[in-house]
Amino acid sequence: MSRPAPLAGITVIDLTQVFAGPYCTYQLALLGAKVIKVEPPGGELTRYGGAIPELSAEGLGLAYCTQNADKDCVEIDLKRPQGIARVLDMVAAADIFVQNYRPGVAQRLGLGEAAVRGAQPDIIYCSISAYGGEGPVGHRPAYDHVVQAMSGIMQTTGTEQMGPVKVGAPYIDYATGLNAAFAIMAALRERDRTAEPQTVDVAMLDTALNLMANNMVTTATTGDEIPKLGNEAASRAPSSGCFASSDGVLIMLAANNERQFMDLCAVLGHPEWTKDERWQHPRRRADHQDALRLEIERAFLQRSAAEWETLLDQVGVPASRVRSLGEVLAEGQPEARDLLRQLPVGTQDTAVSLPAIGFRLNGDSLQPTRAPHKSGYDNHKYLN
Repeated sequence: MSRPAPLAGITVIDLTQVFAGPYCTYQLALLGAKVIKVEPPGGELTRYGGAIPELSAEGLGLAYCTQNADKDCVEIDLKRPQGIARVLDMVAAADIFVQNYRPGVAQRLGLGEAAVRGAQPDIIYCSISAYGGEGPVGHRPAYDHVVQAMSGIMQTTGTEQMGPVKVGAPYIDYATGLNAAFAIMAALRERDRTAEPQTVDVAMLDTALNLMANNMVTTATTGDEIPKLGNEAASRAPSSGCFASSDGVLIMLAANNERQFMDLCAVLGHPEWTKDERWQHPRRRADHQDALRLEIERAFLQRSAAEWETLLDQVGVPASRVRSLGEVLAEGQPEARDLLRQLPVGTQDTAVSLPAIGFRLNGDSLQPTRAPHKSGYDNHKYLN
């Protein structure tokens, strides 16, 4: 079976930079679209810096490589009228236009929706921004960590003692990229259905709020703020959450239903807990959760986290010891799912592991096939 390429024959003009926008167009490239990335002279800032100096020196820093494989790269000075004209020339043969400028900037440049549609009436025009343009803060710029503060995610992370804590990785950026790619796929289907051009508007704050949809619904409906739970499970069940082990490694546990609770008690060596009148039923466990939690904590201190993980796996109770990213990558699960593909990057053919798409299509993980290009590498194809 040949590699799936549902977007074969689709051309994307990509005027995005940093993470969210480029990750969106990277998804489209992995799905088979031709993505033409337009950058200012010298390329975007993420090309420079990062963990591998020799790649940074070539304008191929890891932060850039992460979401820019499988793209053609051209340099155009959009501060000059000739540059705008060149982009519009490329737009005339394109299906999708994606930009992540601050609201109003594309319009001032001469690349607003009307101008782009003037060059290609059927174009799907996608704008990615921090807050969407409307509303009291719609005009503001932002990055991932700023939206984490704005969205309320930080206020629900950490504990009351430590105060708000941001999520360690730029999840909102990457989730916004996925959200935008999803929206563009919907727009393509709608254009096919109606033969009408489509406008896509994606905001980082919208994405962040939808990432915690249950919290948002609860607060919007009841007015109650979501408390900081630290490492506790959202269910707040005494038999779920984070526990210390004998080697100091934490283990995260989710024994929420009756079968899981009974199996947990057996694995911990205390089947008698299921007969204790305080803990026989979920409501009783909730009423006496402090005592049960203390007993579970004591039991987990008798073995290492790795031992508990194995024992709990054997009886089907969801659990995992807390791992580092390096441990996860070394253990084989991402490899089994073909989540990364190593490609030679730069003049020294530095091996860089790049992400595949986040699902399988007909068994194919849709990995990148072309290493990220230097800025302006493909000028000869489009700017003659």
